[in-house]
Amino acid sequence: MSELADRITGYLDTLRRENASAHTVRNYAADLDQFLAYLARAGEPPGPRDIDLLLLREWLGDLYRQDLSAVSIRRKLSSIRSFFEHLHRGGIVDVNRAKLLNTPKAPKKLPEVPTEEQTNRLLDSVAAEKLERPFPARDRSIFELLYGCGLRISELAGLSLDDYDPGEGWLRVRGKRKKERQVPLPAKARESLDRYLAERHAGREERAIFVNHRGHRLTDRGARGIVKLYAIALAGDPSLHPHSFRHAYATHLLSAGADLRAIQELLGHASLSTTQKYTQLSLTDLMKVYDKAHPRA
Repeated sequence: MSELADRITGYLDTLRRENASAHTVRNYAADLDQFLAYLARAGEPPGPRDIDLLLLREWLGDLYRQDLSAVSIRRKLSSIRSFFEHLHRGGIVDVNRAKLLNTPKAPKKLPEVPTEEQTNRLLDSVAAEKLERPFPARDRSIFELLYGCGLRISELAGLSLDDYDPGEGWLRVRGKRKKERQVPLPAKARESLDRYLAERHAGREERAIFVNHRGHRLTDRGARGIVKLYAIALAGDPSLHPHSFRHAYATHLLSAGADLRAIQELLGHASLSTTQKYTQLSLTDLMKVYDKAHPRA
């Protein structure tokens, strides 16, 4: 194994020890494997210290030649920067040269958001147990928490029993970079969670709230599969995914008059600019109403 391959393996092991989500580790591993393959095309890849800015620019240029989207290139560049930052902190390289690469601008694309009617219709269908499923109470609770609390799927999968305060009705959620926040549970989400926990089947040592059929922690990939199954079967919409409900949570709160700063705290956004995209969504919806209803539109 080359030194670069060995360093990549060590970095991925570090991410796992730091409890990075399985989704994050999987994406970083794929990006770094492709990076290694590019550098090894002519034989033994160079060691980390020998990867200069010119070589990194050649790798970035190759991504552009593959006609990848700006979003894909940004993600791969983020993986490489994070890897070299790990090497820099460990004293393996003297500087993180990947930080010197220009980041391509991603087009501003507003997410598709289901309406309140569409969201509630789907959640009501899940609660009515229209699908024959082995753990209907768990599945309903997953949907209620995604929409009722605006959770990321990795945050939902990462919930443990100690994170739920049934007395106060709060959840302790660990977001990106393990930043913790407190999220209130609305009535339906709380009721569905209490019902599920009363019949939850898990091993004695398992502390995860949501578990799979083996009684072990449900992975974010497993939770995504559950959401996709219901979205197709009950709503006939394969485009619905877990993050759709997070978008819906923020957009519907804003439409109802919630303060943008409060939504930022509830979502766990580090920057208000990230939350502000929901104001654009609301304005877009407002313009649609105007165009349909105003006689001079």
